[in-house]
Amino acid sequence: MQDARTLLEDYVRSGKVIQLATLDATGAPVVCNLWFASAFGPDLIWFLSRPNREHCVNLRTDPRVAGAILAIELEGIEQDVRGVTFLGSARELPTTGIDEQIAGYAGRWPEAADAIEPAALAAGLTPHRLYEITVARWVLFDEQHYPDQPRQPVPAQRS
Repeated sequence: MQDARTLLEDYVRSGKVIQLATLDATGAPVVCNLWFASAFGPDLIWFLSRPNREHCVNLRTDPRVAGAILAIELEGIEQDVRGVTFLGSARELPTTGIDEQIAGYAGRWPEAADAIEPAALAAGLTPHRLYEITVARWVLFDEQHYPDQPRQPVPAQRS
């Protein structure tokens, strides 16, 4: 049987979009879909967005987030589900001093590089900002490798 941590990292790396839940001012959940990039050890997820989007506004009030990443191409109802869920906290990154995070996101999504080009970001010439989620808890869900108990908690790695 494959190691749950290895599978989790593979599934996160192969996923393309996260479904991210934030909490609005009343405490109600709000879900959005975002392109993302990730890093491990410490476990981080980055996404690009505009600060006026509802999920970004919510993060300024309450940084708690939850999310999901599906690791399969959808074909039919009988197919084994494989994916990851997480809990963590998110923040808008500053517009300078984030070269590593920019490289991580732009390395995964080169077509987004102009939106977070360091000089333009620092000068306020782009409407986008980079956000970072620090993952506090992971759950691997894998009906293929763990058919008897597909829900596998996996400890998050911190710095």
